[in-house]
Amino acid sequence: MASETKTSTSARSNELDDAPLDERDQRNSDDIALPSHVAASGALDRLVDTARNYARAAASDNTLKAYAKDWAHFARWCRMKVAEPLPPAPELIGLYLADLAAGSSPSPALSVSTIDRRLSGLGWNFAQRGFTLDRKNRHIATVLAGIKRKHARPPVQKAAILAEDVLAMVATLPFDLRGLRDRAILLLGYAGGLRRSEIVSFDVHKDDTPDSSGWIEIMEKGALLTLNTKTGWREVEICRGSKDQTCPVHALEQWLRFAKIDFGPVFVGTSRDGKRALETRLNDKHVARLIKRTVLDAGIRSDLPDKERLALFSGHSLRAGLASTAEVDERYVQKQLGHASAEMTRRYQRSRDRFRVNLTKAAGL
Repeated sequence: MASETKTSTSARSNELDDAPLDERDQRNSDDIALPSHVAASGALDRLVDTARNYARAAASDNTLKAYAKDWAHFARWCRMKVAEPLPPAPELIGLYLADLAAGSSPSPALSVSTIDRRLSGLGWNFAQRGFTLDRKNRHIATVLAGIKRKHARPPVQKAAILAEDVLAMVATLPFDLRGLRDRAILLLGYAGGLRRSEIVSFDVHKDDTPDSSGWIEIMEKGALLTLNTKTGWREVEICRGSKDQTCPVHALEQWLRFAKIDFGPVFVGTSRDGKRALETRLNDKHVARLIKRTVLDAGIRSDLPDKERLALFSGHSLRAGLASTAEVDERYVQKQLGHASAEMTRRYQRSRDRFRVNLTKAAGL
């Protein structure tokens, strides 16, 4: 019986390993079986598809794709080592982590953060297959601790875009329809401390489209953004600025007005001639490309080669810029960014408080 079970498990894992990624994702999310005493009754059959849809919505598409790639890599590694990926064996996973850290031709050694994330992906995949991965098992925990102790490096953070930077970036944009849109994206993303995926997820109204993650209400004193994030619903207040040229709310109003957008996604593509707005929602990669392009055009950090400047800034630079620039009580910055702890907010503040308090002099030296 044990041999038959092992053969069945092996065959199933090999079948999953060789299937395309999208197909494997589908199989993982479709593993919802009814108990035998109700399976044939039809009483719950109509809810199976609904439950599957909710299960798929538990994580973002990007997260599910990353988890699928993590499993595919681990399963391929197991085949090369003539080992079985199921059930999870702590000793085998410890060896897998060690191989990731050491690197084996042609694969380079992975960073500690990538290894840690890949282990999380394996844990999720094992859970979908009915197994539990014990990360505290000594064969896993001690190997991971040793990897972190030997290979850990200080986190590499993207540079913050400060107030004067974003103003210079906005100044490079034309005043055509595409320029109005990109100006609103930069100013709104900066003032709201928004992630690039959040910026492009808004609709004009609540429930305009099924792929929306929030909506915008424009009021006399500013704009209220209602946003559905991985930690739940939250509101982001964006007040009006000191002048129209730099006001994110005014920029948003101008874009919506001239693009004639009153329903559906807020930020959409434009026609080739730049004279009309399309219906397709922008991808979050547009925000990253926009930031990099305007950083170069504005001459920010022109002391560095273009390649280094491009690597220094990303979509997260807007979020870090607000945290580093806003001279307000830290709790307001924490609320705006939606952080659960002040410690996480401080990671975004880069050098804002560096050397502000002189403890050396305070200590009498």
